Amino acid sequence: MKITITPRAIMKLTEKLKNKDGYLKLKYDTEGCGCVVSGVTALWLVKELEPDDSEVQTDFMSIYIEPSKEVFLSEEVTIDYSDKARCFQLKNNYEYLNPRMAFMDYTK
Repeated sequence: MKITITPRAIMKLTEKLKNKDGYLKLKYDTEGCGCVVSGVTALWLVKELEPDDSEVQTDFMSIYIEPSKEVFLSEEVTIDYSDKARCFQLKNNYEYLNPRMAFMDYTK
């Protein structure tokens, strides 16, 4: 899997990660969605990784994903940030996978 992070997203992630320790995960969240195929992607900052989390290196920092949820993502994705919508976006060359992707800080 390849994850590209745009300069706008790097700038916003740098702000959000300032003075924080943890790991950034691209999480396919199914909580409250009814079933596994109805999940949504989100960026999570977590204190600890799960044993099966897989590291994906980017030009900014490593991002971790759950291998079992990788099937719901494209082989190549881009994380962007929309100033207008004030949120992150996950997209591939053909579509938005999540045009309003949340950032959740679970290190607190």
